Amino acid sequence: MKVFFLLICIILSSFSISAGDKDIETFVENKVTGEKIRILTEIPATPVRNQYKTSTCWSFSALSLLESELMRMGKGEYDLSEMFIVRYNYERKASRYIRMHGKTNFAPGGEANDVTDVIDYFGIVPEKVYTGLKVNTELHVHGEMDRVLCKYVDAIVANPDKELSNVWKEGFDKVLDSYLGEMPDNFDYNGTSYTPFSFAESLEIDPSDYVMITSFIHQPYYESIILEIPDNWSWAKSYNVPLNVLEEIVDSAIYEGYSVVWATDISEEGYSFKNGLAIVPKFVYAPTSEKEKNKWRKIPESERNDIIFNMNNPVEEVLVTPELRQESFDNYSTTDDHGMHIIGLAQDKNGRFYYYVKNSWGEDNPYHGYIFVSKSYFQYKTISIMLNKAALPEHVIHDLFF
Repeated sequence: MKVFFLLICIILSSFSISAGDKDIETFVENKVTGEKIRILTEIPATPVRNQYKTSTCWSFSALSLLESELMRMGKGEYDLSEMFIVRYNYERKASRYIRMHGKTNFAPGGEANDVTDVIDYFGIVPEKVYTGLKVNTELHVHGEMDRVLCKYVDAIVANPDKELSNVWKEGFDKVLDSYLGEMPDNFDYNGTSYTPFSFAESLEIDPSDYVMITSFIHQPYYESIILEIPDNWSWAKSYNVPLNVLEEIVDSAIYEGYSVVWATDISEEGYSFKNGLAIVPKFVYAPTSEKEKNKWRKIPESERNDIIFNMNNPVEEVLVTPELRQESFDNYSTTDDHGMHIIGLAQDKNGRFYYYVKNSWGEDNPYHGYIFVSKSYFQYKTISIMLNKAALPEHVIHDLFF
């Protein structure tokens, strides 16, 4: 492992990358300030999408990864249907909720494995075959639908007739049809007729190739665990590894040409989509004095962006430890808020390293919908990741599977 980290440090410091010298001069410019940040390596990705007023980041981020995987496999660029996944996931979630007498989570959120599970069980279709935009023809708006579905399943669980009918699923599906549209049984795409299953087979993506990884000290390392978060309604398992190994996995994957789904907490003072940056300012998260503790609250709102999110004059960040991130998880400071797609590594002119992350909130920010996430932020606020298991370092594969 020490050899690997030494190699990574040499690679990063010299800007030499395994993807090829052509990427050395790649920069992303902040369209507001003109600041440039160097992209050390970048995985090809499809255009930024917009989940808009929905809690479906898990679907957007995981499908974005699979679209990058298809490009890596030489299959070209695809736009896969997020709402096909969302629709089937709601059906699966409703069945689980009612079987559990309402004693589990029923909400629009989910985890990355929900995408690969739906593809495995039901297939997938292109976006243009199933847009899910029956109500709003331009952007996804799910507030009313989410509320109606919750009320529906709660009414079934209440069981006023003392015995469940055998038609409740039909009614539930009709609600989904009304808001998202009826699911296609067959469709034509690029001159070929498909079912959702046959289309998934044509993509040659094996859902079993994708694994979830996490890092918390309340569970044993190098074992498969159920991560205790509400949106893990299916009780999917993640492999638990030490924090330094979690970061190593992501760095290694990116340099080997594999991207990563990232589940994280974004309800943080150091996270700003508006500024395209996520950091962990030390004076906010780990003040060393009462004066420093109050510093954040005394910064005028008009000056906060310049002080906290200024790459030209970066603030000192917290030194994150496994104990610190565990404490934040245990006291609900770190919660499972959002899923995004890590596609690259970057470095600013001050030498600070970042992950280059594709979001799903449209392109309305300084980096056209992308954000730069500091290593400290990743260490502190990561809930879990998902990636192709072929991207795992050899010693991790050995420790996890043998």
